[in-house]
Amino acid sequence: MNHRDAILTAAAGVFAQHGFRGSTTRRIADAAGVNEITLFRQFGSKEALIREAMVHLGESATFAALPDTPVDPELELTEWSESFLKHLRLRSPIIRKSMSEMEERPDMCEFAGKVPKRASNELCLYLTALKRKGMASGKFEPKTAAAMLMGAIFSDAMGREMMPEVFPQPEAKAAQQYTQLLLRALGVENGSPKTTHKQTKRSKQLSS
Repeated sequence: MNHRDAILTAAAGVFAQHGFRGSTTRRIADAAGVNEITLFRQFGSKEALIREAMVHLGESATFAALPDTPVDPELELTEWSESFLKHLRLRSPIIRKSMSEMEERPDMCEFAGKVPKRASNELCLYLTALKRKGMASGKFEPKTAAAMLMGAIFSDAMGREMMPEVFPQPEAKAAQQYTQLLLRALGVENGSPKTTHKQTKRSKQLSS
């Protein structure tokens, strides 16, 4: 990690703990191991520093990529869900702080929301491809399906520590359970459209 990135990481950490008002340049400088003059020379102001710190957080975020063409939906979506849940858990302090200051500092919440928006777009594209490929027997709107999965993941990441009893156990299997439930709702089973009882009955009638 270079010197500038170390300062940005320190600024994000201080913001997550103290919010915008409490993130003094003294606190940020102490956390980064530099003097306040260095901060002003490199960033100009506290506001500019924290803004850039939030952008840096978003740009450094990584989670599993979804393929352009689905092959194994359960495996692919589970890996994606697990990595996105891990990302949110790591960033939960700064997300919570951004949300708590949303009315006073909407720009901070906007920066914090960039990664979830990117994740939503990627998930919608994947679900659209799943639908187009005929791997889902159910009728659904990709954006709605994506919101359901992301909502479950976000709720888990933000709320499990406070009320663990309302979330799936064991914790390590939660992302997989969310994925499996979504795929069943979309009519996907083992990478193929799920055959319903009604469809099976109809097939038997046609073959007799």
